[in-house]
Amino acid sequence: MTARQAGFISAVLDPERPVPPGLVNKSRQATGRFSVYRNNVVVGLIEALESSFPVIRKLLGDEFFMAMAGVFVRRFPPTSPVLSHFGKDMPEFLLSFPPVAHLPYLPDVARLEQLVRESYHEADAKPVSAEFIASLPPEKLSQTQLLMAPSIRLLRSDHPICSIWRANAVGGPKPSYGAEDVLIARREFDPEPVVLPSGGYEILQMLLSGASLLDAFGHANAECGEVRLDETLSLLVRYGAITEIRNGAHAPVEGRQ
Repeated sequence: MTARQAGFISAVLDPERPVPPGLVNKSRQATGRFSVYRNNVVVGLIEALESSFPVIRKLLGDEFFMAMAGVFVRRFPPTSPVLSHFGKDMPEFLLSFPPVAHLPYLPDVARLEQLVRESYHEADAKPVSAEFIASLPPEKLSQTQLLMAPSIRLLRSDHPICSIWRANAVGGPKPSYGAEDVLIARREFDPEPVVLPSGGYEILQMLLSGASLLDAFGHANAECGEVRLDETLSLLVRYGAITEIRNGAHAPVEGRQ
């Protein structure tokens, strides 16, 4: 980026800066037109944030969110021409934004919304059928690698972020206090966050790294003691998260829908 380009961007995002040199309107500085352009750019970026973080917006209220988004736009301007990437710094911004310091769960809710957006844009993948998985003997299934869909995301939080998301996005029950491990899966078109059972986060971490189901269970058992393997597998099947099953020789086992 040239110095002139950087200066133009700074002038667009900062209303206190003068019109960049060289912008003229009939031999006069284009102050009025540039102000309109500047306003349109900032409004467009704020609207992009509203679209990307609807739950954060609902939690804070429209007026507060728009004012906060204006601060964010000027502090973290876009770095990519892809507008869906804008807002990746929102969780870190919320951590250091004093007016929301009394809402410690907000950064993780923003992370969750960000992961939901990432999941939405991932490639499609056909899941393995529930009937096929049920047909495998437990001793054989335990030795396999379960490959996950590209749209899968994981998030661990000290706060009930999935319950907060559901209460505000889809009218779920009022959240209670407590930590939640969250799976984001795209069963059809729209990604959906769901709370993982005990040990599910550790199991999925290992599966995503290429471990066998048996090794993943062993790791989870060592880490947290109580492991609800059946519930975790049932959840993965229900949300179409498993897209391939491989045996110990890394050969694929059939069974996709």
